Amino acid sequence: MSANDNSHRGLLPPGLGDMLPPEAELEAHVMGRLMARFAGQGYQRVKPPLVEYEDSLFGGAGVAMAAHSFRLMDPVSQRMMGVRADMTLQVARIATTRLKDAPRPLRLSYAGNVLRMKGSQLRPQRQFAQVGVELIGSDAATADAEAVLLAADALLEVGVPALSVDLNLPTLVTALCAALGLPDGMVRRLRRALERKEESAMARIVADERAKGVAAASEAVRDVFVGLLRAVGPAEEGVARLKALALPPTARAEADRLAEVVALLRAASPTLHLTIDPVEYRGLEYQDGVSFTLYARGALGEVGRGELGRGGRYRAGFGEDEGGTSEPATGFTLYMDTVLGAATVEPPGKRLYVPAGVTWADLARWRAEGFHTVHGLGDVVDARAEAGRLGCAYALIDGRAIAI
Repeated sequence: MSANDNSHRGLLPPGLGDMLPPEAELEAHVMGRLMARFAGQGYQRVKPPLVEYEDSLFGGAGVAMAAHSFRLMDPVSQRMMGVRADMTLQVARIATTRLKDAPRPLRLSYAGNVLRMKGSQLRPQRQFAQVGVELIGSDAATADAEAVLLAADALLEVGVPALSVDLNLPTLVTALCAALGLPDGMVRRLRRALERKEESAMARIVADERAKGVAAASEAVRDVFVGLLRAVGPAEEGVARLKALALPPTARAEADRLAEVVALLRAASPTLHLTIDPVEYRGLEYQDGVSFTLYARGALGEVGRGELGRGGRYRAGFGEDEGGTSEPATGFTLYMDTVLGAATVEPPGKRLYVPAGVTWADLARWRAEGFHTVHGLGDVVDARAEAGRLGCAYALIDGRAIAI
């Protein structure tokens, strides 16, 4: 590379990229509409910082995001800081510290960029925008339902044509295995089989563990885990299958809560496409109750690979072992990269080329009519051609906005 070759200056680290026109404007427009929808339902906006001290950023449920976060030394305090990889836990910190005396339930919204150590197969980007809400201070099933309904309402507002909500219980398998007294090795094998949705593996795992002398490895255990896999699918059928299972009390309480939330959602939105997957937990690192993932469905009803967002129940704040207190919370985060891919809205304003000589006062008239004016800086021979060259769909000719 020669000393004068500056082509490398346009290169960016993997997973990072510039957002150019018109995508940047579209993202801002869609984020604005989403935030307005949240505000209309009583959610007030907060703005946490991009970086925080590690002990606050990774405290409480935030420990789940520590492995995803960049760290750096603060040259002022000489303390380690982390760059946020998720905004949910920052908002929870605000709620339980700065707003700890505010009336509950507390409804907060947020929007901003996050940075992660590495991308995933589904989301290779390491920096992306999030918008979302947190409902803090209530453990009611109606709060769970409100989070789902608000997420669905907001996505429909920005033109996501066919939404699917997959409801999850990320702690159900853990509670079930603990109640059944299953050994760690068996739990790991069951987890792998559940992740792969391998129903046939359940009998083999139970038989192998029984051969090792594991007393808890019984046909009843096999039937429970097979039943969990068979509950995956349409919500009402899945809830009915969960109700038919012989679950221990802790697991039964989780399944009953899911059934209650499904009933609330169906009563409020009869046409909302609902599925359940009671064994899914990947990506739901800090959720401890009813959780959900949002997808856009294709023309034939299949669910797309891109997740529009995730949400669910968790504990906001710092536990007693950290010298603090926590409270029940739920909420959701929408990922703007995939939301933009599914949304069907157009940026506001049409670009209008205005020849030189038109006064700034006259430009205001056209902006009031919904145009974005691009003012000429000198005389041109052909206003239509100049409008096209500058990416304008309209040109001001003889006092009229003419489509080119």
